[in-house]
Amino acid sequence: MTKPRVLISDKMDPNAARIFEIRGCDVDVITGETPEQLIARIGDYDGLAIRSSTKVTKEILAAAKNLKVIGRAGIGVDNVDIPAASAQGVVVMNTPFGNSITTAEHAIAMIFALARQIPEANAQTQQGLWPKNGFMGVEVTGKTLGLIGAGNIGSIVASRALGLKMKVVAFDPFLTPERAVEMGVEKADLDTLLEKADFITLHTPLTDQTRNILSAENLAKTKKGVRIVNCARGGLIDEAALKTMLDNGHVAGAALDVFQTEPAKDSPLFGTPNFICTPHLGASTTEAQVNVALQVAEQLADFLVNGGVTNALNMPSLSAEEAPKLKPYMKLAEMLGSMVGQLTRDSVPRISIHVEGAAAELNQKPITAAVLAGFLRVQSDTVNMVNAPFLAKERGLEVREVKTEREGDYHTLVRVSVKTEAGERSVAGTLFNNGEPRLVELFGIKVEAELDGHMMYIVNEDAPGFIGRIGTLLGENAINIGTFNLGRREAGGEAVLLLSVDSAVPEEVLKAATALPGVKTVKALKFV
Repeated sequence: MTKPRVLISDKMDPNAARIFEIRGCDVDVITGETPEQLIARIGDYDGLAIRSSTKVTKEILAAAKNLKVIGRAGIGVDNVDIPAASAQGVVVMNTPFGNSITTAEHAIAMIFALARQIPEANAQTQQGLWPKNGFMGVEVTGKTLGLIGAGNIGSIVASRALGLKMKVVAFDPFLTPERAVEMGVEKADLDTLLEKADFITLHTPLTDQTRNILSAENLAKTKKGVRIVNCARGGLIDEAALKTMLDNGHVAGAALDVFQTEPAKDSPLFGTPNFICTPHLGASTTEAQVNVALQVAEQLADFLVNGGVTNALNMPSLSAEEAPKLKPYMKLAEMLGSMVGQLTRDSVPRISIHVEGAAAELNQKPITAAVLAGFLRVQSDTVNMVNAPFLAKERGLEVREVKTEREGDYHTLVRVSVKTEAGERSVAGTLFNNGEPRLVELFGIKVEAELDGHMMYIVNEDAPGFIGRIGTLLGENAINIGTFNLGRREAGGEAVLLLSVDSAVPEEVLKAATALPGVKTVKALKFV
């Protein structure tokens, strides 16, 4: 079996390459290449490990014909075109926890630096001025810290701040009251936080909702004398408005590790009194750089070798332990989605995935992604589990997920239903004891069949002689039948026949089958 190939294109801890090798990957470390050089090289690789230097553009992705996964050693993925990667079916991962403590500690260091004006005092002391009476700081004890963003890093900052005997007020739309109590913070809306906080620190990603969250309008709502820290993302603060507030004294101090434009070579904030800045050092500790390098290697290797998906930004997470359990369900789900896609002629505004019994105890997101991949592959042979949800959303397809933990007729069941102009149509399948997928219901008719290779789907009137006629037709055209699966609503009513055949059925044979007495529908199917 060929080993997956991985390219490390940015400098990172050398142990990362060693992890790839131990986990069964071939790895090349080639750093500092131009975009043109990377475009020429990337087509040979299944995985790409990067930090912040490599820019994974649409052009690079277009050349990456074999690429399956990109791993960013760190949190930010601003240097990866995620929509283009998703459309191409490439998983994008980051390592959000490897530098959490480091970034949180940097924010706390910035708070202290602002409170005691340490950079200015240091500079003047080294100039021989000995400005003992020129700097009057403030204590952080008893002060209120306003936390914008209470996720992983924000919660660590809150913990450290509480240890310093600060009060913490947190604004985060995803923060539940229970989690706020557990953290020991006061949950508040943004206006309340701005009104109460003596210090404000930001720990939220940059999105359309958070861009300029500290706008001129919101900065004006803050308490006079507030001190502001941003070690998260540039663009969260209106930098021009912040300078105005520093100049007029409303904001007593600001410390930024990130800027709207980086590298920040010429910011209007430079030289402003009571302003401190560092060159995006939040993750710059020895421990953090080792951690994120090792984590990205472990995540990419698990994905390429075992199918585990960790910290993916465009695909449901799937641990290496979950992957073996889910694999047969995902195979079943993809086949059911493929069957519905191949048999549905009308436009489909909605698809529903219903899992019952043992399947309901599993992570449903990968099952849903597998259904969508099978369903949409009829339209494009480049669809996979990564880009299928993206393509479904792009096409306006409504996706519903339903779980029923109780068992029905089967120990486990996956049902896929689509809404069409003709009404709701569904197929259902289960897993036999050996883990093999099996179709058990087709558009309301009970039928038991394996879905594999080339097949024929026939709807006909249940009448004597039909099986002989279809068998004769296929025999005369040298088409060998593998399995023969029948189902019907009632005696003499509508019947369904699923045949597996050893080769693709020519169009003229399909037409001849359609012309047989009692036949309503004939369709060639293919399952991969």
